[in-house]
Amino acid sequence: MKIAITGGTGFAGKEMTDLFRQQGHEVFVLTRSPKPSQGGVHYVEWLTDNAKPELELAGIDAFVNLAGSSINDGRWDEEQKKLIYSSRVEATTEVLRIIRALEHKPEVLINASAVGIYPASTEKSYTEDSTERGEDFLAKTVIEWERLANEAKEHGVRVACGRFGIILGKKDGALPLMALPYKLFGGGTVGTGRQWLSWIHVNDLARAVLFAIETTELEGPFNVTAPYPKRMKEFGKEIGHELGRPHWFPVPEFVLKAVLGDKSRLVLEGQRVLPEVLQKHGFEFSYPDLRSALADIYK
Repeated sequence: MKIAITGGTGFAGKEMTDLFRQQGHEVFVLTRSPKPSQGGVHYVEWLTDNAKPELELAGIDAFVNLAGSSINDGRWDEEQKKLIYSSRVEATTEVLRIIRALEHKPEVLINASAVGIYPASTEKSYTEDSTERGEDFLAKTVIEWERLANEAKEHGVRVACGRFGIILGKKDGALPLMALPYKLFGGGTVGTGRQWLSWIHVNDLARAVLFAIETTELEGPFNVTAPYPKRMKEFGKEIGHELGRPHWFPVPEFVLKAVLGDKSRLVLEGQRVLPEVLQKHGFEFSYPDLRSALADIYK
């Protein structure tokens, strides 16, 4: 297949690009700073004044849209929140324009989303059938992101929105920051410790996206989370166990709120999100439990 991917130079995007190539697919990475093609990966300029990516994307079979400013960068002040929101709207609007411009439409659009669409809860579990929606900044951003992506259906494109959990990898994503206090022998419970953390190994995330591309009956939202989420306290203990470090130094809520602002919600609040759609369609996780995921990451 020919697969176009936005955000392909980021943490998750690189993992997907590598996996797609390993499986024999031709990959077209949309970027503001293109470079020469290499190893079956083509770099296509987009979101610049003179870019016309549609001219290089003829015959594309699938589109993966990951583009958007990272939610892990910096404190969430009003300027940063505006950037997080506008970057996703701008990128998805351009993806829709490209799809309209293509004579041969892609068969499927896999659009990134997030488990933050669900309300925070220490008691409830959420599947794709859950209708509850959060009312905070991240939830409202994700709701609009999915709404825009679904406009591709008007052009006969199958749309599936992958609601990503916390992505775990050794060098990027949330895990290095979460593990740092343990490496310094200062790790411990964050906030109450009862908040849920729905996570996914970066390799399973890439495999799940490819699975969604190849599974023609999979459409709509699908949760990209491991089947065994953890409460924050237990999550921290697992990190300490894997690194051989103690879990003893608690981090009060007020400290994180002072340092991170609204971004503190990412670790102080959470949702227990289950990957029902992926499992119903037969997807098998390589790292279904946290201990096996951390063992692979830190091997």
